[in-house]
Amino acid sequence: MRSDKNSQKKQLAIKLKYTASQFKNQAVEAAFVLQLDITIPSQGISAIFGPSGCGKTTLLRCIAGLEKAQGTIQFNHHIWQDDKTFLASHHRPLAYVFQEASLFDHLNVRGNLRFAQKRADKNGPPQDVQHLIRLLALEDLLDRQTQQLSGGERQRVAIARALLIQPQLLLMDEPLASLDSGRKQEILPFLIKLKNELAIPIIYVSHDVDEVARLADFIVVMQQGQIIATGPLKQVLNDLSLPIQLGDDSGSVIDAIITERDESWQLCKVSFDGGQLWLKQQQNTGIGEKVRIRILARDISLTLEKNTHSSISNILPAKISQISLQEDEPMALIKLYIGTTPILARLTRRSVHQLQLNIGDNVWAQIKSAALIR
Repeated sequence: MRSDKNSQKKQLAIKLKYTASQFKNQAVEAAFVLQLDITIPSQGISAIFGPSGCGKTTLLRCIAGLEKAQGTIQFNHHIWQDDKTFLASHHRPLAYVFQEASLFDHLNVRGNLRFAQKRADKNGPPQDVQHLIRLLALEDLLDRQTQQLSGGERQRVAIARALLIQPQLLLMDEPLASLDSGRKQEILPFLIKLKNELAIPIIYVSHDVDEVARLADFIVVMQQGQIIATGPLKQVLNDLSLPIQLGDDSGSVIDAIITERDESWQLCKVSFDGGQLWLKQQQNTGIGEKVRIRILARDISLTLEKNTHSSISNILPAKISQISLQEDEPMALIKLYIGTTPILARLTRRSVHQLQLNIGDNVWAQIKSAALIR
């Protein structure tokens, strides 16, 4: 396990600029320009988030060396690109998982994994092959031909194959985009396991805020080729000053611990810095386990007095710290603190006016729904 001191020294520093005219065979408008200067932690999962066409995949391809732009890329003090240097993709200690799993159809699953082992970077972190197979639940798939696999199974094999080359950095370009909702839910727990059990840093591209909320530790938000927000996930999602327009997907992420289980009602209690919540119980979660909670802003209502005659069981005292109102929008976002934990509530401007809400007011947050996402 890395020490905090060593982790702070490791990072991916990127300063790039390019215009669409620099690249051939790329379906982007001629006026499009990507320009950024960011530092990404070399640990955990860092999400590159934004709408389609904002430059997420192009940024990832630049990191991988598949596209060449003006500027510098430095990984853990090693120069991958600057004015004098440009390392080809196969000389960068990374692996790339694409939207579509590019498996070798003439090989079965075992053959695909063996191919990766032969290409393993001897300087990369060693991978326990059997542990990785168990981690991604591939035991029963090893002798299958790739054409016999479902979309979710193919992506699990692609992820395992990428990791078996022993990269120092894993790039994932919307790996769940081609999967239906059911297959996405099948894959997400495996990605969480990889994050928790493997030391390799992951850069994960997505336009799906639900995926990002479940997986990411750090987030880079892009819009039209520019970085508009960057930082720890919980900090960025709760910052009303940042121009992140998520609409109904606006919400907060809370780290908590399971402290009680009520088997008779299939509920579990989670505790966090500021309060407790009762949530729908999930299988394979036990007391003392660290979990991640997501609360959508639309699922929180506010009252000036505690309502004891309500079907809502999670009613917590909170204090208003920010109110975001726009005259041309019917809705308002309100940032609250429950203890030291920030959350967002989404109300109509009319409700804000009728309750005469102001910064510093003490209120009761009625949390209608919260999801245990990890």
